Amino acid sequence: MTPYFAEWPSHWSRKGFRARLTLTLALCASTLYVFPRFLAWVEVRPGAVLPDPVHILFPPVDLTWLIFSLIYGCLILAIVTLLRDPERLLIALQSYTLLVWFRIGAMYLVPLEPPAVTIPLQDPFVQLFGSGQVLMKDLFFSGHTSTLFLLFLTARGRILRTIFLIAVIGVATAIIIHHTHYTIDVYVAPFFSYTAYRIVTLIHSRIDR
Repeated sequence: MTPYFAEWPSHWSRKGFRARLTLTLALCASTLYVFPRFLAWVEVRPGAVLPDPVHILFPPVDLTWLIFSLIYGCLILAIVTLLRDPERLLIALQSYTLLVWFRIGAMYLVPLEPPAVTIPLQDPFVQLFGSGQVLMKDLFFSGHTSTLFLLFLTARGRILRTIFLIAVIGVATAIIIHHTHYTIDVYVAPFFSYTAYRIVTLIHSRIDR
């Protein structure tokens, strides 16, 4: 059986990889420091309420535990599998960092109020260990859907990719039924994920030449 961290020694021995990993971790940490502060500003900024032709078809249904069970289950699975593959881990972290900046740009340019009829989506982990604030305006576009789709893009192997794709569809559907996001938020989320992933992989292909 191949050791779990078998690929790390050869990668770590390369100065270029160590530099890219260090820079990536610094940028990701800086982004995650800025992001909640940006979201706090978004929460107090006025925005627009959009008409949603899907939401009017049914009342919201509370699917909090289904949504976060899928999200945290997939995050744990992704961490376990990505840690075995240094290059894929690097691509995933860089793509996620770029994706967060896409979200910052989109929310800055498209200020929105939450859907007219909605159920606040309370993250059980944040409620337990965080400030307890429920964010309502972190809308265009869906962070949950885009993050899961990014995990699908960075995964290797048919079984793993199938699991992530099913989770993407499940969470996207549940978020719409929950009325957490406008349907358009969920619809466009994978396109932003793919764009972030393609930009990062194209840069890597040029660096590795």
